[in-house]
Amino acid sequence: MDAPLTTRRLVHFTRISDLAPATLTELLELAETMKEAPAHYENALHGHSIACIFEKPSTRTRVSFAAAAARLGATPIALTPQELQLGRGESIADTARSLSGYVDAIVIRTFAQETVEELARWASVPVVNALSNEHHPCQALADLLTIKEAFGDLAGRRVAFIGDGGDNVAHSLLEAGALAGMDVTIACPREYAPDPRVLHGARAYVEDTGVELQVVHDPAIAVAGAHVVYADVWASMGEESERDVRRRALAPYQVTEELMALAQPGAIFLHCLPAKRGEEVAAEVIDGPQSAVWRQSANRLPTEEALLLLVTRGGRQ
Repeated sequence: MDAPLTTRRLVHFTRISDLAPATLTELLELAETMKEAPAHYENALHGHSIACIFEKPSTRTRVSFAAAAARLGATPIALTPQELQLGRGESIADTARSLSGYVDAIVIRTFAQETVEELARWASVPVVNALSNEHHPCQALADLLTIKEAFGDLAGRRVAFIGDGGDNVAHSLLEAGALAGMDVTIACPREYAPDPRVLHGARAYVEDTGVELQVVHDPAIAVAGAHVVYADVWASMGEESERDVRRRALAPYQVTEELMALAQPGAIFLHCLPAKRGEEVAAEVIDGPQSAVWRQSANRLPTEEALLLLVTRGGRQ
C-alpha cells in the first residue's frame, strides 16, 4: 500500500489508500455537512470545470458526479472515448496534459487501474478514479458515510462482503476498513480471492491495531455478528462471458434472509448496484427493512461533492 497523504489537499484519488485516516475523517465530516446544508456550498467551485471520462456505461456514477459538480457551481464535461482522440490512439499522457490546460480535475471511469494511474502520472490537475476493474474508491466513501449514519461511528464495526473477493468493491472495502478501523471479512470461493497485493497492503497498514481483515470460504462465518452485510453482482462489466461459470461457483454465496439472520440485530444490507435479485441477493433482503441500499446510493452525491472540493481546493470554501 502506498504511503498515505498527510496534507489536507489530495493530489489524486486513485484508490482509498491514497487517503490518510485523518483525511478520510475530514472528508466524511465534510460530506455530512454538505448533505445537511447543501446551499452553503452552491458556489464553492464557481468557475471550475470537471472533465468526466466514461469508458464504461454508468448510471449512479455519471449522474452523481455531474450533479455534484453542478451543485458546487462547477461545469461537468461528460466525455466518452469516441469523443476524445483517445479513441483514435492518442496516448493517455498527451490526453492528460492537454485536459490539464482546460479543467480543474479529471474524473475517469475505466477498465484498467493502470489507465487511472497513467492519467494521474501525467496530469497536472487532480485525477479521481470513478471506477476501475481493481478499485471503486468513490463507492467506498458512500459506503462509509452510510455505515456512519446507521451506527454513529465506524471504528470497531464489522463488515462482511459476500461473493467475488477479487471484485473492485471488495478491494476498496479492505482498504477502507484499514483506514477507518473496521473489521472486514470477505467470504468467497477459493478461486475468487482478493488480489494478494491489496490484501497484504491493507493488513500491513493495520498491523498491531487489532483490526481484522480476513478471507473465509463460508459465508455464515463471515456474516456471524456482522454489522454490515455487503453483496455485488457476480459478473461485472467485461466478465459477461464468464457469467454461467461464475453463477455456478458463487451460487452458495447468495445473501438470503436466513444468512442475514446471523448478523447483528440491527445489521444493514449494502449493495453498490446494479443488483440482480435472485442471484447475489434475495429480493426479500434488498427490498426488505434491513436494506440501506437506497440511502447508500444517494450518499454518492455528498461524498463526491466533498471529494471534488477536497481535491480542487483542499476543502476550503
